[in-house]
Amino acid sequence: MSKKILLSGVKPTGRPHIGNYFGAMRQFVELLNSGAYECYFFLADYHALNLIQNAALMRQNSLDLAVDYLAIGLDPSKAVIYKQSDVSANTEAAWIFDTLVTVPYLERAHAFKDAESKGREVNVGTFNYPVLMAADILLYDADVVPVGQDQKQHIEYARDIAQKFNNAFGRTFKLPDALILENVAVVPGIDGQKMSKSYNNTIPLFATKAEIEKAVMSIVTDSSSDLPVNVYNIHKLFKSQVELEPIYETHKGKYKILKEMLIADIESFIAPLRERREKIAADVKNIHTVLAEGAERARAKADLKLAEAKRAIGVS
Repeated sequence: MSKKILLSGVKPTGRPHIGNYFGAMRQFVELLNSGAYECYFFLADYHALNLIQNAALMRQNSLDLAVDYLAIGLDPSKAVIYKQSDVSANTEAAWIFDTLVTVPYLERAHAFKDAESKGREVNVGTFNYPVLMAADILLYDADVVPVGQDQKQHIEYARDIAQKFNNAFGRTFKLPDALILENVAVVPGIDGQKMSKSYNNTIPLFATKAEIEKAVMSIVTDSSSDLPVNVYNIHKLFKSQVELEPIYETHKGKYKILKEMLIADIESFIAPLRERREKIAADVKNIHTVLAEGAERARAKADLKLAEAKRAIGVS
């Protein structure tokens, strides 16, 4: 039997942090290495265009994300790794889907509602984000898309759009399922909120030791408690609760010592990743080759599905 198809994309909007890794990236590698899926991982640069309107920065971020993918263990011999913008079928399919959805339907999208609630002027790309995402998913006959619970709506939009198309023009698109990543870490930032680049509270995934030290020493602590909760919650990512309990009991109230121990554990984890990333980043030609070969494989699949859709709507 053929493997199920798994697809996921990440926007190239800056350096990944340990929250990205423990919340999703690590699971991508595990799913790929399980051998249960035919995997597609893309760099969502057209989605990032809603946030980045600087050509040099977009190029660098995209290159950096490709390096990040390879450094965490996504193997291009096992997975298709490509840039969204290298597959023109995505945007063409998005226009076809645009004709099937309504404005009120898209107004229910979380990203739009969040931007509107904050009084921001919303560009069409942000408003139309779920439609392009549906094209990203449906053109590859994806069976599953790994997401956190808070991103499930994106997959529901893709399913709805596939069903609308199938109802109007005949069965063409597979209805994907959300693969909810269970038991993943919700990683707190150094201020106790969820770790996020938008909150400026992150610990970079490939940080230098100096960056780790600066970030950890900035973790907010509560002087009224013997247990520095924010320090402990981050430490749980790197050591088991069984290992941590005697450490935090022995050093109760000694925040500086506990932070220094956390620095050592994070550095021990990150150093091999950082060294691997540096080696991969040094071979820029190979990175471009990986993306070019991935784009060729992705286009082959997406173009076939787009051609099928165009025949269905009567423009072929």
